[in-house]
Amino acid sequence: MDWPHDPDGEEGSEGGRKYGLAILAKKLDEDEDFPLSSEEFAEEHADEPIRINYKKVVSVADIFDHVEPTEFETIVEFHRGVGAAMRSGGFWDYHPVGENPEKKRA
Repeated sequence: MDWPHDPDGEEGSEGGRKYGLAILAKKLDEDEDFPLSSEEFAEEHADEPIRINYKKVVSVADIFDHVEPTEFETIVEFHRGVGAAMRSGGFWDYHPVGENPEKKRA
């Protein structure tokens, strides 16, 4: 897929590889962006690449297809809601205790 910018470049990861939720959270200002509409965030960033692991890149839209909350009051709620979406959508390899013991652990 042709991305609007390189997911590993300066715009995508601030000069070094960052993954998943860390990249999404960097798009927000904790003091100014909340409460946050998940639909508006997804529309604004839909085509932007998010590196999931060393070999897989997906769009923000792919992840937000699985986000259930329609609004986040705080950055913590954002992390929880998007993290749950990434797990339910199969975008998260790490499951510390997890629902599925077959998933990889750190």
